[in-house]
Amino acid sequence: MFDEINLNNILFLDIETVPVAKDFSELDPAFQKLWEEKTAFQRKEEKPAQYFSKKAGVMAEFAKIVCISVGYIYRKDDKPTFRLKSFYGHNEKTLLQEFNDLLDENFKSKNHYLCAHNGKEFDYPFLCRRMLINGVKLPKILQIAGKKPWEIKHLDTMELWKFGDYKHYTSIKLLAALFNIPTPKDDIDGSQVSNVYWKENDLERIKTYCQKDTLTVAQLFLKYKGENLLTEAQIEVA
Repeated sequence: MFDEINLNNILFLDIETVPVAKDFSELDPAFQKLWEEKTAFQRKEEKPAQYFSKKAGVMAEFAKIVCISVGYIYRKDDKPTFRLKSFYGHNEKTLLQEFNDLLDENFKSKNHYLCAHNGKEFDYPFLCRRMLINGVKLPKILQIAGKKPWEIKHLDTMELWKFGDYKHYTSIKLLAALFNIPTPKDDIDGSQVSNVYWKENDLERIKTYCQKDTLTVAQLFLKYKGENLLTEAQIEVA
């Protein structure tokens, strides 16, 4: 399928999410109870507050998106160039609407695709849920209800690596190492995003990390297609 997809029709993306509250005690009491009920089986003997700090950031009902980084490949001076852009901030509805506008204006044809790592399990459903919660209309490319599998234009670099193995999970960090894809060594990782947001209030640092992962997704897809990696000179940041 790699040969059938035009690289210029793909929007690569990554999202960063954090719990909706700094800690469990600041969560609305009604949602504290709902959290206890939802996580009763998963957390077992662990206290709700402890589990909230560890897992709330990946559950769309108890988390919010603070950054969406996107990138696409286009030709510049007859060479492929990767253009990066981020939507980020404290107002989740605003950044979701800006992302929605980009999709509706530029990625709405049947030939367009989205691509993320573990996107089908995390990024795409998380985006849809948070859009509905914020009253943002789903863009066409995220409306998958009733569609046949081949009509859904969602690519996932982790799923593509599985080759039919349903049990296999591989991190983007491991795949980047396997394919010799250069990544910054002095950045944060996903487990630190919540602290960087709630304790350090450093959205710029989160944006940098999100853009790094978006670029890595694109580089990984290029490797899958047997293409050359993008060089630093071929990367633009909007």
